Amino acid sequence: MLTTLAIVHVDGDWQVVEGVLSKDMATLGEYIETWKLKLCTTKSVSAVFHLSNEAKGELTVNHNNITLPFSSEPKYLGVTLDRSLTYRRHPKSLRNRLISCVALLRRLAEYGWGAGATTLRIATLALVHTTAEYFAPLWCRSTALLYSVAALLYDVALKPPH
Repeated sequence: MLTTLAIVHVDGDWQVVEGVLSKDMATLGEYIETWKLKLCTTKSVSAVFHLSNEAKGELTVNHNNITLPFSSEPKYLGVTLDRSLTYRRHPKSLRNRLISCVALLRRLAEYGWGAGATTLRIATLALVHTTAEYFAPLWCRSTALLYSVAALLYDVALKPPH
């Protein structure tokens, strides 16, 4: 069973944040050990979200004497986050995923494969629309992000091949 977890602490002092998060990771480590679970250290990262342009430090959070890597743009549930939570990086990663989905659909639509209109419609709904609509409730509130997602949908999915 795969579980996604975020541990959050808000404070103005970075050392306090590091201490609290390291303590929380120790508590999590005890829980993991008790229930014979394993933490995926390759996907576990520390990150900082703030609006200050001057604060450019990195957190040092430890788990079992291992320092978790710091990520300035972590991915959480498939969404790329930035330090001020504006979600401006997400459309770029969304575009890359849509490009691969549309490339697959274009291969299906080639004459040799013989995929019919119904098959292409179902494949488009399954691949392109679900990928584009994931996380839409948040990015659709921003006009700039909505425009960039709509533009990338046009660029990737609606333009005819050259």
